[in-house]
Amino acid sequence: MDATNFPPLKNDRVLRAARGEPVDCVPVWIMRQAGRYLPEFGEFRKEHEFFEICQTPEYACEVTLQPIKRFDLDASIIFSDILVIPQAMGMEVKMEPGKGPTFPCPLVTSKDLDKLVFDPEEIADHLQYVYDAITLTRHKLEGKVPLIGFAGAPWTLMSYMIEGEDQKRSPKPKSGSTQIQRAVKAGAQLLQMFESHAGVLNEYLFTKFALPYLNKIANGVKYLLNENKLDPAPMIVFAKDGHYAIPLLKDSPYDVVSLDWTLDPVKCRDLLPGKTLQGNLDPCALYSSKEDLEALTKSMISKFGKTGYICNLGHGIYPDMDPEHVKWFIDCVHNC
Repeated sequence: MDATNFPPLKNDRVLRAARGEPVDCVPVWIMRQAGRYLPEFGEFRKEHEFFEICQTPEYACEVTLQPIKRFDLDASIIFSDILVIPQAMGMEVKMEPGKGPTFPCPLVTSKDLDKLVFDPEEIADHLQYVYDAITLTRHKLEGKVPLIGFAGAPWTLMSYMIEGEDQKRSPKPKSGSTQIQRAVKAGAQLLQMFESHAGVLNEYLFTKFALPYLNKIANGVKYLLNENKLDPAPMIVFAKDGHYAIPLLKDSPYDVVSLDWTLDPVKCRDLLPGKTLQGNLDPCALYSSKEDLEALTKSMISKFGKTGYICNLGHGIYPDMDPEHVKWFIDCVHNC
């Protein structure tokens, strides 16, 4: 399908919020919004393996659209996984039921790196199924909401790929920039970088092993988009459990900083002037009664303010969540 002539966008709240522009109401989307808590996803998974869905554009598109059909969300996020990049580099990754992702042959010594693919274009070519899924989904959305693309940050990918703590080489930032730029070319309108394992670092280690590469990727993406005359795509960074990292992101090239549920929005506003913030309801709050959930949601939004803010959870939604509580949460956000 042609990655041009996309349907006109009808709801640009999340894009406006990412740019710090006024919105008529707070936009909301949910990390892992296409996933196991949805009965329709469970039925689909009975017939298809996890990575089969990721690697089949029609399947990834169908699953991506499931929460959009059910809820009044302000953005969609392509169904994929951050570990498709290690797969494209030549590693085997399995999704084990009840266990999650596993690497049958992790990196153990530096010699194992010789088995990997590091060429950015070759990796991106291997991931063409992701870009095809993005293009197809962008058309199938019919302009209802923007489409988010995402990737895992180098430190997080490395921590999955190795065994032991003595390896310091990670997927190259240039490779990340190439892959994400191709996602925009395919139709993604926002981009999120997941630094999911920031919590195992301290400020010094984050500054040495994570932040420089996060920034290189964002700068590289913006450069490539400009060089290829593609529309700018706001970029979101999520350093989960990295409370120490918030001040360090003040001067980063990211437009939006996503906060986990342990962080105080008021303090983060002071630490990140000029940045749009995203987050940060505790996912467990969705287990609450509807009355308590509404109160928690209103309290959170009052702390963030309604400008320069994208509502989300402080991490991914849990697989046993009641979809009715998800709907209530979304409606509460829009009614604030």
